[in-house]
Amino acid sequence: MKIGLLSDTHDYIDDQILRLLGDRDEIWHAGDFGTATVAERLSEVAPLRGVYGNIDGQDIRSLYPKVLRFTANGLDVLMTHIGGYPGKYHPDIRQEIKANPPGLFITGHSHILKIMPDKSLNNLLHLNPGAAGRHGFHKVRTMIRFSIEAGQLRNLEVIELGKRA
Repeated sequence: MKIGLLSDTHDYIDDQILRLLGDRDEIWHAGDFGTATVAERLSEVAPLRGVYGNIDGQDIRSLYPKVLRFTANGLDVLMTHIGGYPGKYHPDIRQEIKANPPGLFITGHSHILKIMPDKSLNNLLHLNPGAAGRHGFHKVRTMIRFSIEAGQLRNLEVIELGKRA
């Protein structure tokens, strides 16, 4: 199962992103879509899973939850927009992570690309794809692609999409 992961598009999606997601089985968006237009364009490329972010309005909040937990090809996945990272989980999600750790915890919000294991929680892997949009303080737009095979992450690839401006 091939996945494309992005976040913080802030109402910006370009043909390069859509092309890079063209061979994916699913696209996952970790919040701050900006508008439903971004979700619609991504959904035209592949099935889309997502969560709403702090800048998303009712159009996105009516389509996507704040927290999404699901299994993808045997991997337990937990996704939310504002979730922190190993050692500094956000209070809204900390209890769920500690009580029932997923195999993969995905967040957005910070605009900082992070790939971190949490060895204190059965090697939970945390992914934050950074920001694919042009709004924010980040200098380079990023996203992540990977595969899931029998419950394991494979072929993890960080993609730089170019400068923010």
